[in-house]
Amino acid sequence: MKPISGYLMSRDEKIARIENNEIFHLKSELLPLYLQRNGDLIEWLESRAIDRHRTNSRLLKRVLRLTNADDAEVSMRVNGSTITDTYWVLQDDEELTYEKVRFCQNEFDQLALLGDPDSFNQANQSGINYSRTPELTNIGSFEKCWRREDDHWWLYKLGNQQEIFSELFIYELGKLLGFDMAHCVLWEKGIKSRDFTDGANMNYEPARSLVGDEIDYVFNYSRIKELKAEMAKAYLDILFLDTICFNMDRHTENYGFLRDPQTGEILKMAPNFDNNIALISRGYPSDLERKNDLFIHDFLELLSVEKIDYQMPVLAKEQIREAMRRVAVEVDEDFIVSFILNGYRLLMNMKI
Repeated sequence: MKPISGYLMSRDEKIARIENNEIFHLKSELLPLYLQRNGDLIEWLESRAIDRHRTNSRLLKRVLRLTNADDAEVSMRVNGSTITDTYWVLQDDEELTYEKVRFCQNEFDQLALLGDPDSFNQANQSGINYSRTPELTNIGSFEKCWRREDDHWWLYKLGNQQEIFSELFIYELGKLLGFDMAHCVLWEKGIKSRDFTDGANMNYEPARSLVGDEIDYVFNYSRIKELKAEMAKAYLDILFLDTICFNMDRHTENYGFLRDPQTGEILKMAPNFDNNIALISRGYPSDLERKNDLFIHDFLELLSVEKIDYQMPVLAKEQIREAMRRVAVEVDEDFIVSFILNGYRLLMNMKI
């Protein structure tokens, strides 16, 4: 890909000048956190590109004639824009506005989600091959797609019954405990989640923009507290739910922060989302008593090291059964109740 010269934009506001891939700040407070911390434009663009290892990603790139493109080039096919924030790149030889860049439809949802063979023929229709699809900047390793319904974007994901149960159950249990949860519902082949930025009215910043790939609880807690002290409690709430529900896949792209696009202010933690590799998604854990549980150890270690007096919510079996009732997927209910309550009791008994 040839070097980029132009502007980094937030909506229609120029926030940085780009000269041969080098960034010169115009409005530092509005820059993505990653670029405030790191400054590497190409790495930032690469982080926004669809996962090249997804099967349907390869199909999509073949249809769009991007088979040999690197990740930054894939991202730049749509000017680096995404559904969940207002950032994009305006090159010097382009005459574009935010309204022309932002996504209003998605012609390739079926291909991105299901590998739909009809999409290959669709690509030969006039103009479709150059359609601006949000799938090119839809990150993550699971097959998924964006669909616009009733003026809202929804993220559709495929899943088996255990993945579907785990994600929906954790959503329902989190709501019952009073936590901020990203709205998700069942569809016939998986889960769909509503865009919690409401069409980039707020900018989502993944935790990776602040801490890189470091998932250590103590390090993350310290950095998040430095960024905005009020977010520390919300981060602990996410970890608490991860712990009792055995979330094996909390990484720095699936938790983060919401910012005001106009001022750059950090508003709050993003709601809890992406819980499909938790609980029984990979089968029923054999350690029902949870006496050697890594997540319990790490959460308690965080509370001890940072001397945090975290007030754990009251959790009873009635809440767990109510969450299961709302999901209505057949599982071993007694196992779920025992597994979660055993973890909860260990936390309560071992807490400093």
